[in-house]
Amino acid sequence: MNAVAVPMKPASQHLYRRRRLGNAVAVILATAAAILGLLFLGWILWTLVAKGLGHINVALFTQNQPPPLEAGGLKNAFFGSLVMCAMGLLIGTPLGIAAGTWLAEYGNARKLGTTVRFVNDILLSAPSIVLGLFVYAIFVAKPGPDSDPLLGFSALSGGIALAFIVLPVVVRTTDEMLRLVPTQMREAALSLGVPQWKVTMQVLYRSALPGIVTGVLLALARISGETAPLLFTAFGNEFWSTDVTEPMAAVSVVMYNFAGKGYENWEHIAWAGALVLTLFVLTISLAARALLLRNKITHD
Repeated sequence: MNAVAVPMKPASQHLYRRRRLGNAVAVILATAAAILGLLFLGWILWTLVAKGLGHINVALFTQNQPPPLEAGGLKNAFFGSLVMCAMGLLIGTPLGIAAGTWLAEYGNARKLGTTVRFVNDILLSAPSIVLGLFVYAIFVAKPGPDSDPLLGFSALSGGIALAFIVLPVVVRTTDEMLRLVPTQMREAALSLGVPQWKVTMQVLYRSALPGIVTGVLLALARISGETAPLLFTAFGNEFWSTDVTEPMAAVSVVMYNFAGKGYENWEHIAWAGALVLTLFVLTISLAARALLLRNKITHD
């Protein structure tokens, strides 16, 4: 039988045209906003490459930061950034994975679990300078038993500040990835008499590992460019230092100190450091995306 077309009523036609017009306006505005954002992003990247690429050389990675009007590099700052980022990951990652596991496996249906997720979301969106001030108040400014600061300005204080930024990212990622593991896998393992901790370690973590690693990489990308927390904790150091209990340089802090000071060599080093830092963050982000895509293809 041939379908008979039912004519639309005038009111329905008017509503249909109004919805199509609203959809077209929304699509145009969204596209314009995306293009505008991409233009500004491209402008920023082009400026960064134009001002920084010509000053990336061997000295940037082999010499310490120089005094005004002298040649130098960012060797001590690169080392300091790597050390403090590594400490932030070493402190924040195990705690984040443990907390995320508790949320997904034990606190998922509890009021306490809901409260912890809410607090974690607040911590995730908290300004980094607030976290830096908190660590400053507890570990840098607060005196210990001998009336000296607990840690003082040091790389260790900077690592703790960065750990507070890593923690909520890893908690959220671990929680989400473990909850995506099918319930049937848990039930199948438990039905064989496998203890709960072995199910978590040998079944759940294996399935969620790519997603958890992705979260850790995203946390690394975020903390690698942080400046405000390190100003209140690591403080900075113009010289080469491997002592984590003393102030230590970081690339972001050196960029903050060098930019706008009026010394040409400092500004060149700051632009070069900014470009290297941006390329590092871009590489980490691409690696996280690749892991996430691989995990998605595997599950599909």
